[in-house]
Amino acid sequence: MAFAASSRHEQKNARDAGETPLLQAKAALHSQGNEGGSVARLKKTVAMVGMMGAGKTAVGTVLARVLGVPFVDSDEEIVRAANRSIAEIFERDGEPFFRARESEVLARLLRGPPCVLSTGGGAYLADANRQLISDAGVAVWLRADLDLLWSRVRHKSNRPLLRTANPRETLRALYETRVPCYSQADVTVDASPDLSIEAMAERVIEALLARPDVLEGETT
Repeated sequence: MAFAASSRHEQKNARDAGETPLLQAKAALHSQGNEGGSVARLKKTVAMVGMMGAGKTAVGTVLARVLGVPFVDSDEEIVRAANRSIAEIFERDGEPFFRARESEVLARLLRGPPCVLSTGGGAYLADANRQLISDAGVAVWLRADLDLLWSRVRHKSNRPLLRTANPRETLRALYETRVPCYSQADVTVDASPDLSIEAMAERVIEALLARPDVLEGETT
């Protein structure tokens, strides 16, 4: 079964027919169970990694819905545990404190049942976190260029690392520092400004289908 990102024309035809390509893919996966085959099953947690603005939360939410597994955001888990926003944690306790809590939360989530896990932009930089993800899950890097990232985060007020005199330059510096770490991810999926969230999720599914250790089941 092919899950390649559809063209805009193909997506429009599917919408006009009342069913998106992603929903068609989901129906095809689950219909196998009704026909006596095996339904695709996620065997490992999929950890979405990448820069702020790459779409980890949005794409991960759709991906989890299609695969029928929980979606978890590590930043939200940290906020819930600390009862403070990320910005407040940075301001009050500093980045090292935040990174330590981040590693604790990642370890706990990766010990749980397979899910789609959205990680913070800096989470994958730490050797220990990369090892945790490698041991218990699979890292999917949503690779987006700097211009696309900037267009998505420039008006956001919840990015503490960008609270500088020149936020675009700060983003560029972060990008250049972090890309070598992200490039170590198990799977890379390229983002594009003309792709919908759904199309990006399709691209991730297509990539995961090449990893039978991650996505198990009959997929032809």
